[in-house]
Amino acid sequence: MSISVKNRLNGQMPKVGIRPVVDGRRGGIRESLENVTMEMARSVAALISQKLKHSNGLPVECVIADNCIGGVAEAAQAAEKFARNGVGLTVTVTPSWCYPTETMDQDPLMPKAVWGFNSTERPGAVYLAAVSAAHNQKGLPVFTIYGKDVQDIDDTTITEDVQEKLLQFVKSGLAVAEMRGKSYLSIGTVSMGIAGCIVNEDFFQHYLGMRNEYVDMSEFVRRIQMNIFDPEEYERALDWVKRHCREGRDVNPDSLRRTRAQKDEDWQFVVKMALIAKDLMAGNPKLASLGYGEEALGHNAIAGGFQGQRAWTDYFPNGDFMEAILTSSFDWDGIRQPYMFATENDSLNAVTMLFGHLLTDRAQIFADVRTYWSPEAVRRVTGKTLEGLTAGGMIHLSNSGAASLDGTGRQQADEHPVMKPFWEITEEEMRACLEATEWCPAVDFFRGGGFSSQFVTAGSMPVTMARLNLVKGLGPVLQLAEGYTADVPDDIHSVLVERTNPTWPTTWFVPRLTGKGAFKDVYSVMYNWGSNHCALSYGHIGGQLITLASMLRIPVSMHNVPEERIFRPSAWSAFGEAEPVGADYRACAAFGPLYK
Repeated sequence: MSISVKNRLNGQMPKVGIRPVVDGRRGGIRESLENVTMEMARSVAALISQKLKHSNGLPVECVIADNCIGGVAEAAQAAEKFARNGVGLTVTVTPSWCYPTETMDQDPLMPKAVWGFNSTERPGAVYLAAVSAAHNQKGLPVFTIYGKDVQDIDDTTITEDVQEKLLQFVKSGLAVAEMRGKSYLSIGTVSMGIAGCIVNEDFFQHYLGMRNEYVDMSEFVRRIQMNIFDPEEYERALDWVKRHCREGRDVNPDSLRRTRAQKDEDWQFVVKMALIAKDLMAGNPKLASLGYGEEALGHNAIAGGFQGQRAWTDYFPNGDFMEAILTSSFDWDGIRQPYMFATENDSLNAVTMLFGHLLTDRAQIFADVRTYWSPEAVRRVTGKTLEGLTAGGMIHLSNSGAASLDGTGRQQADEHPVMKPFWEITEEEMRACLEATEWCPAVDFFRGGGFSSQFVTAGSMPVTMARLNLVKGLGPVLQLAEGYTADVPDDIHSVLVERTNPTWPTTWFVPRLTGKGAFKDVYSVMYNWGSNHCALSYGHIGGQLITLASMLRIPVSMHNVPEERIFRPSAWSAFGEAEPVGADYRACAAFGPLYK
């Protein structure tokens, strides 16, 4: 079984620029500090390269300036080197006082952080405060890092608190840099009047630095009828599907059930759809050898979505198989990076999935935020009592489409269910995810047939539910809720899912409560959710999402992240340190979108 680690889109992966900064005065002061400063830079580069990977599994590379930066000429030399080497964000390190406006990174598109070394021999903290003020005055938000403990000047150890901030900043900054210049591919337009499907080009261009590409759904028909796909891959994929994709029960009435021959034809059709969607997003050089050079290029799409309902699904097989298999970390060619691909072309949920993937390197679960089940309601319809994690109620997350099969929770770490980066997944875990999934014939309102994935997510996984929304007069707003997946007894689960649609994936979600506001109780989380969809990421990544949102100037309207895990640019406190939510809104409005 192969594991594919590569960059499937055009261009190199963004690198991290390390800027060693020292006192600009020539003589004993500078020379005595240069070795220490360069060692700080090398230590930061080593930490980043050892701890972080890109979402495609490639190692994160760092580029260190050739010389210590003591003035504007050396700053310009470093900037020129970074431009040549594809640097997408910068980390400045210093143990001493320097000249802020002469040494600072002034690239307005680069996420930037400064680590001012905490020692008494030289005033690195003084530079940190001064350069932070310079960035803020010039409208260039900067993340400031200052260790809690005083260290000796020759101690190049990176303390744990500094490590955490460096890695949180870098991972978020890499997400910003990786999105820049990529595309969102809309296959079709608006599904069933869902506002998230209305692609807002200003948002993609000004906040994410992305293009928008559009393809009519009829392109699937053209490519299927004209065999514009890799025929060898198709045969391999269809054989794999027959061996590993087990059909589930057909809940349709006899009058609407499709024959065995029709179902076999549906499988052939949806497998071709999956191949074609991949080719549309990332291209496929095999198509050039078939005489389709333009189609071979793809749309350089880092995320995409498929409208489906109803213009497509009233006549053709639905897109559920395509969506679920693309968003999973494996297919007929083995274990590979998942695609971020949204059901119903919900572009805002696709972006939320993209945020989660770039921050965690893991597959994502696309879901409807379907039902809040109170303990009283559960008792009324089942005669049973919720206990343990679900005792205060739970939220039913379920949708027919793009829930990755990783979301079954059949991957393991320390005997606990997890969702792993694809390069850590074993062949046995891939098989376990497939075995935990059934493919049920599509329900009656999918008149064209097809198959929907059905599984139940394993409980006890830490997860973060998130959603990006657009609000007239305000712009993009992010909301998130950290919590856990829950195991629900079969005699409760079966009754509840039969009341909606038992042929779709189910994730029982319980948010972590704070006792106030939107997190007063489980009902309040559901009540305050801003859309019918959400993206679910493995892990409690709310702090990382908040850091990324601040880089993009997107305020966070709702979260349950402890204060100690929130890391934003230093300027944010100037907008109201005592009221961080309002300060976030004011700072984002004042600085405006990153690519304005």
